Amino acid sequence: MTEKHAPAHPQPQLGHSMKPRQLTMMGLGSAIGAGLFLGSGAGVQAAGPAVLISYLVAGTLIILVMWALGEMAAANPNIGAFSVYAERAMGKTAGATIGWLWWLQLVVVIAAEALGAAGLLFSVWPVVPVWALALLFMVVFTGINLAGVRNFGEFEFWFAVLKVAAIILFLGVGAALLLGLLPDVASPGLANLTTDFAPEGLGGVAAALFVVIFAFGGTEIVSVAAAETEDPEHSVGKAIRTVVWRILVFYIGSVLVIAAVLPATSEALASPFAGVLDAARIPGAATAITLVAVVALLSALNANLYGASRMVYSLAGRGEAPRFLARLRGAGVPMAAVGVSVAFGFIATVLELLFPERILPALFQLVGSTCLVVWGSALVSQLVLRRRADRAGTPLPLRMKGFPGLTILGLVLLAVIFAVGFSAESSRVQLFGTLTLIAGIAAACWLAARLTGGARQPN
Repeated sequence: MTEKHAPAHPQPQLGHSMKPRQLTMMGLGSAIGAGLFLGSGAGVQAAGPAVLISYLVAGTLIILVMWALGEMAAANPNIGAFSVYAERAMGKTAGATIGWLWWLQLVVVIAAEALGAAGLLFSVWPVVPVWALALLFMVVFTGINLAGVRNFGEFEFWFAVLKVAAIILFLGVGAALLLGLLPDVASPGLANLTTDFAPEGLGGVAAALFVVIFAFGGTEIVSVAAAETEDPEHSVGKAIRTVVWRILVFYIGSVLVIAAVLPATSEALASPFAGVLDAARIPGAATAITLVAVVALLSALNANLYGASRMVYSLAGRGEAPRFLARLRGAGVPMAAVGVSVAFGFIATVLELLFPERILPALFQLVGSTCLVVWGSALVSQLVLRRRADRAGTPLPLRMKGFPGLTILGLVLLAVIFAVGFSAESSRVQLFGTLTLIAGIAAACWLAARLTGGARQPN
């Protein structure tokens, strides 16, 4: 028998040091961002209290998507997540297209979050200029992502804890205000909810739906992070179950308070959390909630840089991106993948500062509906892969209940949302832009595979 020796210089591997608590809070924190703290007011303005219907529809969809992703991630915890699942279910071009589409969405959002956080912080601390704050944020969070997944997870955990604490405090103050428990403050009661529940009718609900969908975007990053978590087969199921119900409680609870306290015509909806706290006569409310919104944006920046780097790392490992992006340094960090992902963010940030209100809106016109496409690919992939596993008798550590009915329900909801989107002028242009981008990426991926002979590494 020949004795085998371990290599003198073993290749670094992605880490598996993220704790289950970090994964849970990361999924929670990535969905609780500026879309809730600032964007929820736009939903109330569009639909009035009937925005709650939009949240229920979008909430049902995200529950189904997360259950589907949880089943696939527990069976195959892969850093490429839904990109890998789409490839296995629908082919190489589909998987690469979904991966590059999601990556592009995240790097655009990274720039928006850096600029948004800088602008908010400047509004309460006008000392350091916006461009310098945005640059500082990009540098700091690049460093955090290069420090290893354990450090990244711990930052995300405490960011999420702060946001959750702020929401719980907000819900408590809102409940006390509505119940008339605050001294010297008159309760608005439920008049705003009952007097004119849907001032803009079904059209308002439809318009608000896209605002709400965007707010839920980012939750799918849990399936990406699962591959670097201790005992992913068990921790991913717990994380997804916890994330889903907490998101619904926090989102729907917060929007219910906002819609009950602030009428749809209120100017305070520009910053709805601050508007409610001002109505409750809480001193320093506007400054406090602005700082929380800054934290929310920075938390999302941190998570999105992580997600973007891992996705392009996975694409490189599968031969769908330049090979150098699959290299790891000693701590198990894809340094080149982090660098490429943040570089686009730096460029977009600089261009937006040079040409305000021109660069980011144009980019968002292309990637604004990306999450809908990613969610749709996840549902189709789960439908295909689950049937394939059932036919082969393959045991699954986590099985989505109600299959295939609930998966098909999710696809029907997505089809309805797309139909609504194409019927409205405001979202039609965005959807056409996203579909054009998808076609371009798919053509490029197919052509690249043909030119390279389909060379790749197995998953």
